[in-house]
Amino acid sequence: MKVAVIGATGFVGQNLVNELAERGHEVLAIARNTEKVIQKENVVAKQVDVTNEQALADAVNGYDVVVSAFNPGWTNPNIYNDFIKGAEAIQAGVKASNVNRLIVIGGAGSLFIDGQQLVDGENFPAEIKPGATAARDYLNTLKEEKDLNWTFFSPAIEMHPGITIGRTGKYRLGLENPVFDEAGKCVLSVQDLAIVIADEVESNKHPRQRFTAAY
Repeated sequence: MKVAVIGATGFVGQNLVNELAERGHEVLAIARNTEKVIQKENVVAKQVDVTNEQALADAVNGYDVVVSAFNPGWTNPNIYNDFIKGAEAIQAGVKASNVNRLIVIGGAGSLFIDGQQLVDGENFPAEIKPGATAARDYLNTLKEEKDLNWTFFSPAIEMHPGITIGRTGKYRLGLENPVFDEAGKCVLSVQDLAIVIADEVESNKHPRQRFTAAY
């Protein structure tokens, strides 16, 4: 398949590009700094301003699916507005192209426990709340999308650079609620997250749905 990955040099995007390339897909790696893109024969790097809808549409034309790992940076003081602006521009850019499938990698904050979204809990970490709230609010926007075949992925609650489990190839899927293991943990390595997304690219198992995964 031909897969375009937005945010290709980020923590998630870099692992995803590598996984897709290792599976033999043709990958368009879209990033602000293309020098950091993984060098592989079936990976083409392209610098695109994702807020420029026409430029993005032109870049992804001819691809089978666009995967957005867009994140304006957790330390960005304007992360809420920048995330919403970027995500909506990406959605519009894909709609303006000939690509019908969009997979968005969001956050775990919109998952539900006992009827409440995690981001609304009193113990939710304040330092990531603006970004998590943006991802939750954008999911609500995406649910109104009628034309694109969209999918939204919420990672495990614990999915960050401190997870050292590596690539196991094992995971369990969920939809609206976190997936917990026997110890009550909701964990996934970034390498296995890349496997989850690559599997979704190939299977289209969750059209117009949000889903999640963990061990």
